[in-house]
Amino acid sequence: MASDTKSPITVEPHEKLQHADHVDRHESVVLANADVMNDAYAGENREHAEGMWASIKAHPWACFWSFIMCFTIVMESFDMFLNGNFVALLPFQRKYGVLVAEGKFAISTKWQSALFQSGQCGAFVGVFLAGPITNRLGYRWTTLVGLMLMNATIFVSFFANSLGLLVAGQALEGVPWGIFIANSPAYASEVVPIVLRGATTATLQMSWSIGGIIVAAVTYGFNKRNDQWAWRIPLALQWIFPTPLMILIFLAPESPWWLVRKGHKEKALRSLNRLGTKDPQHAHQSLAVIERTVEIEAQQGGAPTLLDLFKGVDLRRTTIICLMYASQNFAGNLIANQATFFFEQAGINHNRAFELNLINSCLGFVANAGSWWLTKWFGRRTIYLWGTAVNITFLVILGICASVKQNSGTNYAQAILGILISFVYAGAMGPISYTVIAETSSVRLRALSTGVGRAAYYVAEIPMIYLASKMLNTTGWNLAGKCGYVWGGTALVCWIGAYFGLPELKGRSYREIDILFNRGVSARKFKSTALDVKDNE
Repeated sequence: MASDTKSPITVEPHEKLQHADHVDRHESVVLANADVMNDAYAGENREHAEGMWASIKAHPWACFWSFIMCFTIVMESFDMFLNGNFVALLPFQRKYGVLVAEGKFAISTKWQSALFQSGQCGAFVGVFLAGPITNRLGYRWTTLVGLMLMNATIFVSFFANSLGLLVAGQALEGVPWGIFIANSPAYASEVVPIVLRGATTATLQMSWSIGGIIVAAVTYGFNKRNDQWAWRIPLALQWIFPTPLMILIFLAPESPWWLVRKGHKEKALRSLNRLGTKDPQHAHQSLAVIERTVEIEAQQGGAPTLLDLFKGVDLRRTTIICLMYASQNFAGNLIANQATFFFEQAGINHNRAFELNLINSCLGFVANAGSWWLTKWFGRRTIYLWGTAVNITFLVILGICASVKQNSGTNYAQAILGILISFVYAGAMGPISYTVIAETSSVRLRALSTGVGRAAYYVAEIPMIYLASKMLNTTGWNLAGKCGYVWGGTALVCWIGAYFGLPELKGRSYREIDILFNRGVSARKFKSTALDVKDNE
């Protein structure tokens, strides 16, 4: 469908297009089609001009479906935070711990690390399965397979009667986690207009916070129990998520980008209509934008393979994605994953530590909601650099508070700083990382690159979990708040890397992002580089 004849945008004759746009040398039917190209120009200009609130009102269903897909992350979040609370539950300590003082038990560092790491090891497998399966089945059906697998694997953890079996159950649960975390940011970024990509992908971090809130509330309610149900009931609550999500995702539209890549243009058009593009002309324009971008990328490479991620310009994009994912483990956020245990190690009494953990989780949710508006006002690069700089400061202060003579004041100072560090991460680096990850990858390789990037996260996280447990555990180094020095140093490395390597992608279409990477534009010049709507490379 052609654009309105009153549109000021016109397309040059086919001969000029071939001369001006090198990518047309392959006689692309799509790129040589004047009607499609005019629609693509009009559609991209319309998206650039659309405001955030206007876009939300025009595409409420796109926002809803992207949130539902992102909400699958709540299951990984729930279980990760649950493990962090298990090690602080007295009946769990008595059942599986070692005696460290008169009447006082603790889970040994070895098993504590294994509980945290096993799920991540399973997820490492899941993210590599997600890309090839998604390329074949699509985001919906791949996620549905993951949810069915999740329902089955919870049985192992719930009925585990030893730490070894519980660790095995966590590893099995990790496989579908990997599928969810690989697919969610990719799907969320593909079903919404440009202006909403930052806010919708940031809801991934909100799902983490929701999982943390539920766990904090449940474990706070059960921490006074003295039997096995203090941890078995929280484990059983994992079953509340998969089945409702399966029903909703079965009803969700498939990503129109995936459908176009598979040649299903009519289905892609129906998907666009379901996502909120009610105006027939706007729907055809959005479809043309997708066709054009997919065609440009298709001419740069054939069927996507894992090896493509490490070739040519895609190597740079893969590196950015991997480093952004890995950096999530180096800015002090691992303190939040073990918040209750951290508060206890900082000198806070047992019940108050659980109360502070609940407060910490709720504040994280507030920070996540605030990140939606941050993505509107500030660029991705700006948010990440300033957020990391603030946390570096807090982490160093935390280390100083733990190094002076300890009293009630220093104990609470460490606890408050731990909450502030988690708050900043939940409002800045956490959500913006998912946005950058979703936007950096090419459309053709997105399902694979988000999976490999998350694999880099697990490669970094597994040893960091062991380090975090070693630093906090009384059977380890028992550093308490002095771990701030370590995390402050690693966060500084992340800041330096981001300053030189993180490009600004706010407000860019996927076509524009492709062009900027293909031209080898410096990360610090992405924002200032001007592109024409007619550029194809």
